[in-house]
Amino acid sequence: MKSDIEIASSAKMKHIDEIASQLGIPSDVIEHYGKYKAKLPLSLIDEEKSEKSNLILVSAMSPTPAGEGKTTTSIGLAQAINKIGKNCTVVLREPSLGPVFGIKGGAAGGGYSQVLPMEDINLHFTGDFSAIEKANNLLAAMIENCIHHNNGNGPCLDPRTIIWKRSMDMNDRSLRNIVVGLGGVLGGVPREGGFNITAASEIMAILCLAKDLKDLKERMGNIFVGFTFDKKPVYAKDIKANGAMAALLKDAVKPNLVQTIENTPAIIHGGPFANIAQGTNSLIATRMGLSLSEYVVTEAGFGFDLGAEKFFDIKCGYSGLSPKAVVLVATIRALKYHGGVNVKELNMPNLKALEKGMANLEKHVENIKTFNVDAVVAINKFVTDTDEEIELVSKKCSERGIKAIVADVWGKGGDGAMELAHGVTKIAENCKTRYKPMYDWNWDVFKKVETIAKKIYGANAVDFTAKAKKDLKKIENLGLDKLPVCIAKTQKSLSDNPKLLGRPKDFVVTVREIEIASGAGFIIPITGDIMRMPGLSATPAAQSIDIDENGNITGLS
Repeated sequence: MKSDIEIASSAKMKHIDEIASQLGIPSDVIEHYGKYKAKLPLSLIDEEKSEKSNLILVSAMSPTPAGEGKTTTSIGLAQAINKIGKNCTVVLREPSLGPVFGIKGGAAGGGYSQVLPMEDINLHFTGDFSAIEKANNLLAAMIENCIHHNNGNGPCLDPRTIIWKRSMDMNDRSLRNIVVGLGGVLGGVPREGGFNITAASEIMAILCLAKDLKDLKERMGNIFVGFTFDKKPVYAKDIKANGAMAALLKDAVKPNLVQTIENTPAIIHGGPFANIAQGTNSLIATRMGLSLSEYVVTEAGFGFDLGAEKFFDIKCGYSGLSPKAVVLVATIRALKYHGGVNVKELNMPNLKALEKGMANLEKHVENIKTFNVDAVVAINKFVTDTDEEIELVSKKCSERGIKAIVADVWGKGGDGAMELAHGVTKIAENCKTRYKPMYDWNWDVFKKVETIAKKIYGANAVDFTAKAKKDLKKIENLGLDKLPVCIAKTQKSLSDNPKLLGRPKDFVVTVREIEIASGAGFIIPITGDIMRMPGLSATPAAQSIDIDENGNITGLS
């Protein structure tokens, strides 16, 4: 069996001009990054056309170490929709180097449902993450400069109140908490600081919610930095940083055009994580796809309780988008894992554990219906799945009023998702309703968090620690309490405890602190032990990645 990178390397790519032509874009309009990548100008966005197109959201049950294949399913589905005579573009997030070199690996799909060139997309791509990192760190440098000159060129910042951190697109646990400003008078003012991984930077969140370059600059100006010594709030615009930050992002704000292994157009842009940010590709990229295609397949990170909830309550809330259908990805292996089976035994048939694990899938199905959107379950097929196991999942889904369709997108590409494509497009074409938000932004913060925790996670109650209550008071004083909430929570469980698999009951969600992302336009209640700078595992994927003397890369997946 060929590896993902071997399959990608043997694929025949079309010149990016041909892919652009499929979308009706002349070659002289796109900005070329070699033969197979290009930037798309924002002028191609047509709001009127985008409102008439069909948006399909792909989500999943709670993630497991076995992997559910959400991106692979998204790509395979888009290829299949084109095969049945529709016009479809897949719109995805960009991979972060942290997971690529860490545990998760790349994020370009797999098997015969990949986006290409796979190596480029997983490694640096067109430099968007680098630009976001630089804009983030420019603000950090200007904050330090403001402190150093002590009102010489801006507000008199109190170093003890600064919340802004630097960023780097790599897993490096040693940078989570650091001390800056050492080295004497010329070295700045010593204070505690730290790094976030670039995918967790507020700049990334802003890029993915901005409508255009003007909106991007305005949002970055609204980034809360800290307080002056006389307790006045300071924002990035107060130290005149947002103009230069926006200049660094003049190209990064433009979506990237590539192709799938079957030459389906793919737009890839932005990459916030869903357990600490909104977990979806940029609004600009989604609008771009909808402007150029009859159908757009997009995904939301991790399980439905994280990325999809934020897709609806934050991204749709700011943009007016409304998906016509939801695809919920499940695997037999993941269901058995949530039924109590050890990772090493997931390939063994186990109907009892499979039935027990169905509780997790059932809860996500209930959550979809809460948003007033019709859905289909996609059983992402693996070679170890038995007919009896697939039949059991299909039967249980049918009993709960949702159709389950098997998709073999890894092994067969678009051909493996033809039935899924027919089912999803039928739902989309018959859709006459808009999504229903989970909460009203004008509610108080506690009620918003409690509503999500109880309705989406299944919690009994929510508890705010003393630190969270203090943060909440600060948020209210700043007038930011009417923003939507972007809850940071483990992806491994519906609860805030990663060890509680399946469908946990009788648990309390504890909010330990609340961060401010006023530029992005939301606040972040943090639950559990969520870190914004991951670390590498004992055996990181980086140890298996190599390159030969001819420039051929191996080990990427």
